[in-house]
Amino acid sequence: MRKNSVLALIAAFTLTLAACSGGGNNAPSSSPSPSASANSEASATPDAGNDGGEKPELTMLMQYGLFDPNQDPVSKFITEATGYPIKYEMLPAENADEKLNLMVANKQNFDLMKLGAAQFYKLATEGALEPLDELIEQLGPNIKAAIKDDSWGSAMIDGKIYAIPETGSGISVGEELVVRQDWMDELGLQHPTNPDELYEVLKAIKEAKNIVPLTGTKDSIYGDIATAFGVVNEWNDIDGKLVHKAELPEMKQFLAYMNKLYSEGLLDSEMPINTSAKAIEKFSSGNAAMYKLAWWSASSAEAALKQNFPEAKIGIIPYLKSSNGEAKVGVNLATTWFIAVPKVSKLKEDAIKLIDAKLEKDTFKGLAIGQEGVHHELKDGKYYPILPKFNDDLTNASVFMTGVDEHNYPTYWQARVRKDPVLQSYYEAFQANAANTTIVVDPMSTAPPIDAVSRNKQKLTKLLDDQVLMYIAGSESIDNYDTFLAKWKAEGGEEYVKAANDWYQSTKQ
Repeated sequence: MRKNSVLALIAAFTLTLAACSGGGNNAPSSSPSPSASANSEASATPDAGNDGGEKPELTMLMQYGLFDPNQDPVSKFITEATGYPIKYEMLPAENADEKLNLMVANKQNFDLMKLGAAQFYKLATEGALEPLDELIEQLGPNIKAAIKDDSWGSAMIDGKIYAIPETGSGISVGEELVVRQDWMDELGLQHPTNPDELYEVLKAIKEAKNIVPLTGTKDSIYGDIATAFGVVNEWNDIDGKLVHKAELPEMKQFLAYMNKLYSEGLLDSEMPINTSAKAIEKFSSGNAAMYKLAWWSASSAEAALKQNFPEAKIGIIPYLKSSNGEAKVGVNLATTWFIAVPKVSKLKEDAIKLIDAKLEKDTFKGLAIGQEGVHHELKDGKYYPILPKFNDDLTNASVFMTGVDEHNYPTYWQARVRKDPVLQSYYEAFQANAANTTIVVDPMSTAPPIDAVSRNKQKLTKLLDDQVLMYIAGSESIDNYDTFLAKWKAEGGEEYVKAANDWYQSTKQ
C-alpha cells in the first residue's frame, strides 16, 4: 500500500472544502471534513485499496438516523483518508427488520452492513453473510490490532467470524446513588456505606423532611443496593457456572430489604411507573432526597434542582458495601453493532480493506475526535473538544464506525463527555468511585447471539421484573419466591440458562 504525501492530502482537503455547499437536514452547510490531513498525524495514514490504484465505490447499509450520511463531514473524511468512495443507505425508522429481510431476499447489493445483534444472528444463520476469518487474516492487520481477543467471540457462529464486532467505549459505569447533600449536612448525616446505614439515613430524612426519601424508576430497581446483596449482574459466574440473577439465593435477601423500605414509606410507591424525567422532577422539587442518577442526565438534574433551590447541593454516595465489607459494581461489555459483509457483495476484499484502513491508528483517531487544534486539544493527558467545531463536524462520527480501536477509543470517547463540565464532573466521579470497588463484567457480555437466549430474554426479563415489583410492594409474599422461580424456569428460563451455560463451557475448552 502506498501513502499519500501530506501535501497531496492537503490539496484533496482543499478541493473537498471548496466543493462542499450543503448537506442533510442535520449536517452543517459548509463544514470541512474532520480530517487530520492538515497535521502530522495524516502522514501516517495509508492509502488502502486495490494496490494503490483507483478504488471502486462501496455501498454500506446503516441503521436509521436523522441526517444524510452521504453529505456528512465524516463521510468525506473517510473517503479522503482511505481513498474509497462510499455510497450510504439507511434502514427506515419503522419496520427496519422487515425492510432488511426484503433487501436480502431480493439480493440487493451492499458491500457492508452495520447490524444489530438480532439482525446479525438471523442473517448469519441463514447463510446471507460471508465468513471473514480468511479475509481478516490476509487483509486486516489493523483490524486484528484494534479488536481485542475477547471481543471476537460475540461475532462468531459455529466457530467462524461473520462480522467485525463494534464494542463501544470500554469499561465504565453509568449510574450511582445521589443525595441532597445540603439536607445531609443540615441533619448531620454521613454518606451510608452499606444497606443498614442506608436504611438509617433514609429513616432520618423521612422523619425530618416528611417526604418519601428514595425515588427512582422501574429500571433502577437493581444497581447499588442489589449489588450490596450479591445481585451484581444479570449473569454471574458461580464456581465456573453461569447463574442468572433470578436463581441467586441472595435475591430473596435483596427483595426483603426493598420490601422493608417500601412498607415503611422510605421508597417511592410510584417507582414502577416513574420515568427518568419524573424521578428527576421529584428529586429537584424537594419531594425526594435520593435516587440513582445516570451521569448523562446530570446537567438537567442539577439545573432543575438549582432552579428550585439555588443553594442546594448534590452529593454522590459511594457504592455500597456488602456484609463482608466489599463493594462491587457490575458492568456489561456487550457488542453494540456487528459489521458484516453480505454474500452478494462482489467487492468483499475491498470491504475488508476499507474497514482495515479506517482502523489504522491515526485514521481512526481522526474519525473519532477529528484534527488536533481544530476539533480537539490535549490538556493534562486528556482530550477536550473544541466547540463548536467538534459538534459541527463530528456529531455523527460514531454512526460511521465499523469497529473501534478498543485500546484507545475509551480514551478518545471521553472528549464527548467533556463537552459539558457538569457531565464531565459526574462521569469522572462515578468512575473514580468505581475504581475503589471490584468491577465485575457480566460473563455473557462477549457471547454471540444465541437462539435460545434471544428468544427468551425479553419475556423472562419482564416476567422477573414484574414479579420483583410485586414482592417489593408486598402484594405477594417473598416466601413464594421458589414457586415463582419454578414458573420462570418452566416458561423458558431452564432453556435460557442451559443455552447460556452451553456457550460458556464451550469457551473453556
